[in-house]
Amino acid sequence: MAKMTKKDLVDHLAESCDMTKADAERAINCVVETVFDTLKKGDELAIAGFGAFSTSQRAARTARNPRTGAEVPVPAMRVPKFKAGKALKDAVR
Repeated sequence: MAKMTKKDLVDHLAESCDMTKADAERAINCVVETVFDTLKKGDELAIAGFGAFSTSQRAARTARNPRTGAEVPVPAMRVPKFKAGKALKDAVR
């Protein structure tokens, strides 16, 4: 199974959309930055057919250090979530 890196994505976008690699990288950076900013505000970003980025609250809990067995407190935190859209799910099947 191959892994696409950001460089591969930039190359593909530049070639398929007939743009320079610099423009493609700026476009990708802008999209990623928009996702970050939206989630930081606690909002959801949905792209029809692709999916939705959101956050959820994880409760505080106690974990265990696997080496020592000692209990370690894990604070409550907000974590990112992604829910794939129908078109993406169908494409992957």
